[in-house]
Amino acid sequence: MASALDVCIRGDGIVGRALALLLARDRLHVGLVSQPASAAGAAADVRAYALNTASRNLLEMLRGWPDASHVTPVLEMQVHGDEGGQVRFGAQAQGVPALAWIVEVQPLLERLGEALRFQPLVQLLDAPRSAPLTVVCEGKASATRAEFGVQYEVTRYPQHAIAARLHCEKPHGQVARQWFADGEILAFLPMGGSGATPDGNSVAVVWSVQEPRAPDLLAMEPHSFEAQLEVVSHHSLGKLSLASERVAWPLQLAQADRWCGPGWVLAGDAAHTVHPLAGQGLNLGLADARELARALHERASWRSVGDLRLLRGYERSRKADVLALGLTTDTLQQLFAQQAEPWGMLRNWGMSGFDRSGPLKQWVVRQAMGRI
Repeated sequence: MASALDVCIRGDGIVGRALALLLARDRLHVGLVSQPASAAGAAADVRAYALNTASRNLLEMLRGWPDASHVTPVLEMQVHGDEGGQVRFGAQAQGVPALAWIVEVQPLLERLGEALRFQPLVQLLDAPRSAPLTVVCEGKASATRAEFGVQYEVTRYPQHAIAARLHCEKPHGQVARQWFADGEILAFLPMGGSGATPDGNSVAVVWSVQEPRAPDLLAMEPHSFEAQLEVVSHHSLGKLSLASERVAWPLQLAQADRWCGPGWVLAGDAAHTVHPLAGQGLNLGLADARELARALHERASWRSVGDLRLLRGYERSRKADVLALGLTTDTLQQLFAQQAEPWGMLRNWGMSGFDRSGPLKQWVVRQAMGRI
């Protein structure tokens, strides 16, 4: 006979697996429900996550951090505007070994899966089971959300993200690069692992393009697509060659109107999504898992894990950070979407001023790194 559960987590992605491991450390009996592969899951082979210090510390504690060959430290970040504006961040200036780490998705999932196999308090389930608390970690396309009467308020951007892997003629130097141009955003994330040195020549690309352009870019012959990327990236890494298939998905800003109710709670993309331009989506989800585990750990002994007052405390704690980041990314996206003058001059003047702002710039980068 199956043992009773304290918590049932619906969704076995990165956030769901991390949360299951966190709760099991507190001696809670957890059921982790697998979910069918989705279009987003198919994209996981070519996408990569930029994880901050807080996320790395959490995953290392859970023994879920991948091998060095699947993790690339970012030593510098360069953000380029469309009229000469530029912002640079350096790890050395912050006194840290890296600003972020670019992590391959599949090795991260596999490492968390290995940790779960050695955790007897987590049961892997094919279907949900009754528990005092149900945590919904099914992603932005969650079906369970509607079962609890939650409205998922979505603002769709007129953009699709195109992701792929590239081989570059010039080494990336462990620099993450981003270009804003013509209302679109191109990011190159250095790949190759910490053992590859700054001479690595592989990058993960995320290109947020205007929606009508996406089908043509996906259907374009590889050499033509590569040529387009070379132009937008100002030939910074020389000749580019596709090293994977191209995948795409629509971009949106979204947040659930309620994150919890009696005996249930949302976490990760099931509760919120933001524009990927800041690379903070998974960091937000892992912060949800960390805060929910903290709230359950610190509850009074007489309080159930599904107690509504407890869950509302978690919701209040996380909503402020999510709203702040969502507003920031949305404002930047809207600002660079404006093509008429004087918007171009103003935003690039603002970028240059921010780059020279000293304490403000340092505070912003430390927040993004997950450090106070």
